[in-house]
Amino acid sequence: MTAKPLNIYDLTRPELSDLLVSLGVNPAHTGRVWRYLYWECVQQFSAMEAVPARVRAALASHATLGVLPTTLETDSSDGYTRKYLLGLHDDERIETVLMRFTGRVTACISSQVGCAMGCVFCATGQMGYTRHLTVGEIVAQAVHVQRTLRAENHRLRNIVLMGMGEPLHNFDAVMKAIDICTDGTGLGLAADRITLSTVGVVPGILRLAREQRKAFHLAVSLHAATQAERAAIVPAARKWPLDELMAACRTYSETTGRRIFYEWTLIEGKNDSPEHARAVGRLLDDLPAQVNLIPLNPTQGYDGTPTRSEAARKFQDVLIHEFGIPSTVRQRRGIDIAAGCGQLAVAEKQGLGF
Repeated sequence: MTAKPLNIYDLTRPELSDLLVSLGVNPAHTGRVWRYLYWECVQQFSAMEAVPARVRAALASHATLGVLPTTLETDSSDGYTRKYLLGLHDDERIETVLMRFTGRVTACISSQVGCAMGCVFCATGQMGYTRHLTVGEIVAQAVHVQRTLRAENHRLRNIVLMGMGEPLHNFDAVMKAIDICTDGTGLGLAADRITLSTVGVVPGILRLAREQRKAFHLAVSLHAATQAERAAIVPAARKWPLDELMAACRTYSETTGRRIFYEWTLIEGKNDSPEHARAVGRLLDDLPAQVNLIPLNPTQGYDGTPTRSEAARKFQDVLIHEFGIPSTVRQRRGIDIAAGCGQLAVAEKQGLGF
């Protein structure tokens, strides 16, 4: 069996330097190659014009530049969102989203093909799990968005790991990808401009606490404040019950000194009443927390409807006035092209999107 070629996006800058040394190349070329990868966002080694031809040839003979080809891209009707369907080496595909907000552009990137967590209202969970993405496949999504922005004389400043997949299920690859994306000589994203969203993988949260990772934001998808209600819509809660999850969140906050963003998908008539808000308040009352309220986005596999804006405001009022917990209602982006939170899925497998 032929070994899969090394993907250059799998490498940190020190690892790239080591590769060049192993190829008999002066490691002084590392910085220039790195700049072409992450500033120029070239799509082939031959485009690294200022790198000597022998260095380019050595790289091309031992590695691939793992650019993800665009199978299809679609813009939302308001022009704020673009969704990419990107191809992988084994003919699998993933979705990545570019979202524009006032003063910033955010890339929503995927960590897996599909997802094993099975949240009932999530299109990715409905399509099931296929495999983890590699480090390079995660990094390449950020580079893909940066390449688009570079053509507009802009730079990528924010990443949310909220695309397809559960990031803490693919812990090692995701953490290394974050390290590469936050290298100051490359994409140069600040750690506090990265948000990782988990459905509540307790071992991963505790590992984050132990390892004292870079200070990116952690978001925990809560959606219900009792074990029975949560297990009904988030199957992972059966493996990691709510009390274990909250204990892990407490450990994380106490160890790192950081607050957690708790995500709450608002489903009309299911979890959007003032009493539900009070249950959230009691659950989070002594924790450093902010609640991100997300009106349900439609998927073909779930028949719930999004909460109305008035109910969302009442929910917020309870949190802030009765418990002092800040909250925001997430701006909806790309709903018309199935690019919103919980809507990402490969079209042929899910019947959604393109």
